[in-house]
Amino acid sequence: MGNEIVRYSDKDLQEFKEIINKKLEEAKQDYELLKSSLSHSDDHGTDDTGRTFNMMEDGSETLSREEIAQLGARQEKFIRNLEQALVRIENKTYGICRATGKLIQKERLKLVPHATLSIEAKNAQNPNS
Repeated sequence: MGNEIVRYSDKDLQEFKEIINKKLEEAKQDYELLKSSLSHSDDHGTDDTGRTFNMMEDGSETLSREEIAQLGARQEKFIRNLEQALVRIENKTYGICRATGKLIQKERLKLVPHATLSIEAKNAQNPNS
């Protein structure tokens, strides 16, 4: 265990911080779009159409509003996870697998910057995936 790297260098952490900040900015923009589409009551101009069509429109709108709400909740969780990753960077604990204590591969962190488990630990957690 003599020369094993136990944390990422400050230079690496800075690189990850830039990746996370970019993703965080995009995620917040997406979240705002979802929120605004939920609060915007779309009038499809169906006031003068038949009752049956209006009921179908209402049902369709309800479904898409539920889907948008679910997407919004997922986006909110993603933003929280990215913000927590930034805290780990500040604490210099970023990139350390919470199950094994070893460094998570850089490639994984670049793809999933909020990851807290290495691929090995993730696969051990979900043997069927």
